[in-house]
Amino acid sequence: MIVQRAPGGVAGAADAPHFVIAMHQHTAFAGSLAANFGNEDFARLEPAEPMQFIVDHHDQGWADLDAAAPQDPATGLPYNLTATPLPQIIATSAGSPTFNESHHPFSGIISSMHTYGLYRGRYGLSDKIFLDSIGEDLRPEVDAMLAAEEDRQTRLKAQLALSDPDHASDEYLFHAYKQLQFFDTLSLYMHMAPEGERGEAEFHNVPRAVADDVTVSVVERPGAVYGLDPYPFAADELELATEGRYLDPQPAGADLAAKLASTPVEAQTVRLVRA
Repeated sequence: MIVQRAPGGVAGAADAPHFVIAMHQHTAFAGSLAANFGNEDFARLEPAEPMQFIVDHHDQGWADLDAAAPQDPATGLPYNLTATPLPQIIATSAGSPTFNESHHPFSGIISSMHTYGLYRGRYGLSDKIFLDSIGEDLRPEVDAMLAAEEDRQTRLKAQLALSDPDHASDEYLFHAYKQLQFFDTLSLYMHMAPEGERGEAEFHNVPRAVADDVTVSVVERPGAVYGLDPYPFAADELELATEGRYLDPQPAGADLAAKLASTPVEAQTVRLVRA
């Protein structure tokens, strides 16, 4: 899950309600970005349906963990994405590619690349190498999982080369992978911090076309309006919503799954415009 910090600075107020976003709600927002992506300057998704599917389900492996909603003893809330215990994160890693592979080989490859890239510095796009933080006790398990994802990619690329050779090259797959990273990281920008505290950000390696990437800058304006430059969406203005639930910190041992289930779903809305 993503537990958005409460308003009030870097940490937010510890005892204030936090907007709790399940991963399927996070990926639904990313999917709405993908569905509206592309204009005269930015190439649209291709192949459209398998690519849209993977964006909509790129964190499907978190479904069981989100349903259990384990409590972070430090906050009284569900574990935030970045604070989730490492063994639990590792357990989610292969779930998303397995789910997406069952839909389409292209979906499975991009999902596998997403999992692999999270551990490997996003294939060189990030200087944060998650693999370097894995302790010796868990490293064999992680290494085996990453090797299995490499095998999955090789197998699915061979399948895709027969059914859709135009989208099976390493260059094209990396293009699609970078599209997914943009949708994911822009969504995280909106989800990790509350309105009014998101500030300015830059998103690098956003594809306009194959082997043609740009940096997209985002500036937060009053009223949950965000100016993007260059602007990558079809409509000149795009209004999108993230669903979640506002939850107060709970006593130790609380059943957070039941508490979340009984809490009304609310929405945070943003408007994306040309800068």
